[in-house]
Amino acid sequence: MDFLMSGLAACGACVFTNPLEVVKTRMQLQGELQAPGTYQRHYRNVFHAFFTIGKVDGLAALQKGLAPALFYQFLMNGIRLGTYGLAETRGYLHTAEGTLSPFRSAAAGALAGVMGAYLGSPIYMVKTHLQAQAASEIAVGHQYKHQGMFQALTEIGQKHGLVGLWRGALGGLPRVIIGSSTQLCTFSSTKDFLSQWEIFPPQSWKVALAAAMVSGIAVVLAMTPFDVASTRLYNQPTDSQGKGLMYRGIFDALLQTARTEGIFGMYKGIGASYFRLGPHTILSLFFWDQLRFLYHKYTK
Repeated sequence: MDFLMSGLAACGACVFTNPLEVVKTRMQLQGELQAPGTYQRHYRNVFHAFFTIGKVDGLAALQKGLAPALFYQFLMNGIRLGTYGLAETRGYLHTAEGTLSPFRSAAAGALAGVMGAYLGSPIYMVKTHLQAQAASEIAVGHQYKHQGMFQALTEIGQKHGLVGLWRGALGGLPRVIIGSSTQLCTFSSTKDFLSQWEIFPPQSWKVALAAAMVSGIAVVLAMTPFDVASTRLYNQPTDSQGKGLMYRGIFDALLQTARTEGIFGMYKGIGASYFRLGPHTILSLFFWDQLRFLYHKYTK
């Protein structure tokens, strides 16, 4: 039940935040490996990107990749939050004195995130491809010509086998390890702190909401460079064997990005990341916490 509630909570958040994921993906691919000022900026900021995509590609384009995004969120976060929730319920994250251990919390968050992200990697790759697809006048990054999630997975599987489907999976793990450990550690620690100081009434939904808001800020700052590199790894063109033509791995992507685009290149799309990750973190953790509370309340 923990896994089901976790997956449903993440899907609920995804419906609201997927348009920001589309914007974030395109801003991260804009000017890929080009020095600042040498390319045309189709998307000047988050709000301009929303307007441009809606105007040129149509409003429906703002929900591109929604199907794989929902599948990924259910699978990845069902495993991630479900595993973490079980560890928390069984007391593995607390010290002998009963206080939350930040180290155990971060380690459990990272391990749970790795499990979910690796299994869901093919779906995340296809989601990235679909969200990057755009009309030629506003296209950024490599343009795949997929017709949908199942067609894309079938085509990649037939051409390149399991290796092709899991291309970029290892490169995406540092992003998930840092993001997941930061998110769950800061969420649990802040929630614990607020409960101890009795800032809000016991069991109030405001505790979960405030903790999720703090967690969202921490996640964006820690994860954005790895998120940029991961997006580019998944979206890069491949040779006949399914091997990437631009980057050898996550650290090569980070190095090339920093070298050609500077430190700000590693934080491309941070505005979209914040507007997307902030609400997504708040909504998914809030839904997760409330679903668990209601489940335990009415099943005892």
